[in-house]
Amino acid sequence: MHLARESSLDVLEANGESVSVSELESNWIHDARLAIRDAPTDYFAVNAKRYWIDFLVSLVCAYTFSTFFLLAPLGSWVQWVAFPISVFWLYRLGSLVHEVCHLGQHEMQAFKATWNLLVGVMTFTPSPFFTRHHRDHHSQRFYGTLEDPEYVANVLEGGNWRSALGYAFHICMFPIMVYLRFLLVPFTYLHPNLRETVLERASALTMNFQYRRKLNAYDRRSIVVMEWLCFIRAALIPMTIFVGIAPLSRIPLLYLLGLSTLVLNQMRQLADHHFEGDGSRVDVESHVLDSCNFSGNDLLTRLFFPFSIRYHALHHLFPSMPYHNLQAAHRYLLQMLPAVSPYRKLDQPGWWSVARVTITGNRTGA
Repeated sequence: MHLARESSLDVLEANGESVSVSELESNWIHDARLAIRDAPTDYFAVNAKRYWIDFLVSLVCAYTFSTFFLLAPLGSWVQWVAFPISVFWLYRLGSLVHEVCHLGQHEMQAFKATWNLLVGVMTFTPSPFFTRHHRDHHSQRFYGTLEDPEYVANVLEGGNWRSALGYAFHICMFPIMVYLRFLLVPFTYLHPNLRETVLERASALTMNFQYRRKLNAYDRRSIVVMEWLCFIRAALIPMTIFVGIAPLSRIPLLYLLGLSTLVLNQMRQLADHHFEGDGSRVDVESHVLDSCNFSGNDLLTRLFFPFSIRYHALHHLFPSMPYHNLQAAHRYLLQMLPAVSPYRKLDQPGWWSVARVTITGNRTGA
């Protein structure tokens, strides 16, 4: 059933039946799901070719310019030019972990394995350290609560400068903490209790230390495989310096790349949601209304939201919808849903309009 788009102030006509505005607003998520279900296009179909192209283009650009940045003489013009380009493509490349985690367990296995070997291990962001906690972020059990691993309000109090400084310090330390997590893998096996603590509290790429990861047998197996591969990668960095293959400056340069990429990711997260939750569980409607879509093309929105993840509210409404279909699905919903549908209010003017409120805590617009 498609809802008619004609409307008046008080009544809508849907297939010949009168529907009050208040009634529509209480059923708008149901209407959006019906519209997508009955759409002539399958918006849930994965285009494997698109995944591979986006991945390979990002991989080649990110690693090519990163190589220029790392090997160029310190302070040279080549290094200055290569650095921002490297960070831009590394961020895009790393953002694909979000798409990896939303693929089904048996879906595009070659793509997931390739991404983890060539990106996850090399950048210390393997998908088994992201998938579970990101899905918890989507869960009604966790979303907006103090345990939500991706709810920025849990680590940044808007308008509190001490909190902002702590958040900035946390961001600066996070690449080091992740590196040490993988470098010290052998020591996590010294005692069963230590091992279990590490698995629960240090096997998710989240800044919310209140989050406790719940692990199943598959999680444990995948973590073991990836953490040992990451350990080898982590150990090779100081080893290449010790034997004279790489200069000592390689360490701060790698840190700078990692930190800058992380900063871009955190800037995006400032505007994924409005962060109006009070720490309690919310229903599906409140969950989606707390999320944002960005259909504009201003510079910061294009920079911080690669691969159509700017349609974040739509993504939370349909988590399994592939990223390459989000824009088309968004436009389709705008065509099919009534003018008073709350879905239209999810669209925000731009990244800064939401990020400013997250940072300052000022929700009055003054």
